[in-house]
Amino acid sequence: MTVSRPIFLLSLLFLLSVSWEAASASGSGSAHGRREKFLQCLLHNSHPSHPISTAIYTPNNASYSSVLQSYIRNLRFNMSTTPKPLVILTALHESHVQAAIVCARMHGLQMKIRSGGHDYEGISYVSEVPFFILDMFNQRKINVDAQTETAWVQAGATLGEVYYRIAEKSKVHGFPAGVCPTVGVGGHFSGGGYGNMMRKYGLSVDNIIDAQMVDVNGRLLDRKSMGEDLFWAITGGGGASFGVVLAYKIKIVRVPEVVTVFLVRRTLEQNATDVVYRWQQVAHKLDEDLFIRLVLDVVNGSQSDGKTIRATFRALFLGDSARLLSVMKSSFPELGLVQSDCIEMTWLESVLYWTEFPIGTPTNALLSRTPQVLTHLKRKSDYVKKLIPKAGLEGIWKKMMELQVPALTFNPYGGKMGQVPATATPFPHRAGNLWKIQYATNWNQDGKEQANHHIELTRKLYNYMTPFVSKNPREAFLNYRDLDLGINHNGKESYLEGKVYGIKYFKGNFKRLVQIKTKVDPGNFFRNEQSIPVFP
Repeated sequence: MTVSRPIFLLSLLFLLSVSWEAASASGSGSAHGRREKFLQCLLHNSHPSHPISTAIYTPNNASYSSVLQSYIRNLRFNMSTTPKPLVILTALHESHVQAAIVCARMHGLQMKIRSGGHDYEGISYVSEVPFFILDMFNQRKINVDAQTETAWVQAGATLGEVYYRIAEKSKVHGFPAGVCPTVGVGGHFSGGGYGNMMRKYGLSVDNIIDAQMVDVNGRLLDRKSMGEDLFWAITGGGGASFGVVLAYKIKIVRVPEVVTVFLVRRTLEQNATDVVYRWQQVAHKLDEDLFIRLVLDVVNGSQSDGKTIRATFRALFLGDSARLLSVMKSSFPELGLVQSDCIEMTWLESVLYWTEFPIGTPTNALLSRTPQVLTHLKRKSDYVKKLIPKAGLEGIWKKMMELQVPALTFNPYGGKMGQVPATATPFPHRAGNLWKIQYATNWNQDGKEQANHHIELTRKLYNYMTPFVSKNPREAFLNYRDLDLGINHNGKESYLEGKVYGIKYFKGNFKRLVQIKTKVDPGNFFRNEQSIPVFP
């Protein structure tokens, strides 16, 4: 992909010479009036070769609701009471993105940028102020060059599409990113992007070598023209705070022709406490070809009226089962892994296995954009730096059984994750972490009361875990977006508000992100409830 500069951009940049006061005045008034002016601006600045009219959806359009709902992945934000966008722009060309930025600035509309819709708090498609959605799902081209071991991936592509297109070109290449195939590239890559190869190859952002984006002035930039500071910021600091990322150039990685997976479960009655305690000691030290995720949930116990904790160990090993069994025998014999637990397959098939497709499912299932499950959900995150003693684990089991939810997912660190400096990308959670926790609560009932109930249960377990996790700050993962950590109301206190959650997500990298943001977007156009603020 090459960076082109449409001639019409000159007229767009001319529009930006309008004073900010005039732009703000034109944006005042009713939401309906603001929308009409915004639409007129879009149509007026449509590139002759790429008309924008077919990409615009308003509430008067019969397809508006289906376009809005098709990428809502958290049913908490698919209610009749959920604030709706004035316009949805499903960009078909880079010029549509440029026009959207210029016109939104002129007419005072907040832009929400959506690629896959998996952001846990819905901030890519919900706002309390007049807003529109720039939906990138049509921007989904993937160009893989197996010889140079690189690929250009547009922001609206899904991870499943990326994996499938890589495998089309090479059976011995993959990419280190998430295990859910319907996640959009734009949010996943820009926030860090981790998966079950992170101990071998690090995060997605550790394997990004170029990017294309449109900045607040409507300019089309690549790594060279944006400069290293801005490139650094959009590889882990959240692209939506700095501009609209159109595409990333990634470095694809080597995988063996045969990988091995396993799934082993143990309950408390099957010595789960001892096995989990041992997992803590070894998971971050294992061969970096081996990633063993641990999921803890509450299930029915052996007695009809009792509950127990179930520990599920799900693994990806970049090698065959013989070598895996040798590694496990020497490093983690307590799990009791045997040959019959091991399943050999291709790396692409392992993606299906990890997202719980039945074995034998055709790999083109990864091209589907329909999630296997849609539910109401709440997520939170933590980082663990010290082993949790057995007594601590037993207390956690008791609390989980009392609350019934959420499930805890432990993702081990070590390997490459401990070798990349904390300042190499905005993602700071590197050496010193044993594993990351995801708190996951799902429910099926609509309504605010049900949501509040389940969110409160999640918060209770999160609060209970305080002694066992990172402190000063209590760290969190940007891609597990959590508005409990603080909200930026975009007022005069925006920097102080942003610092509350910014330090948790970015630690010492937050200040550099704010400096870059203040330089490239001083008017704070690119903003959301947890965006990078500008200095006052």
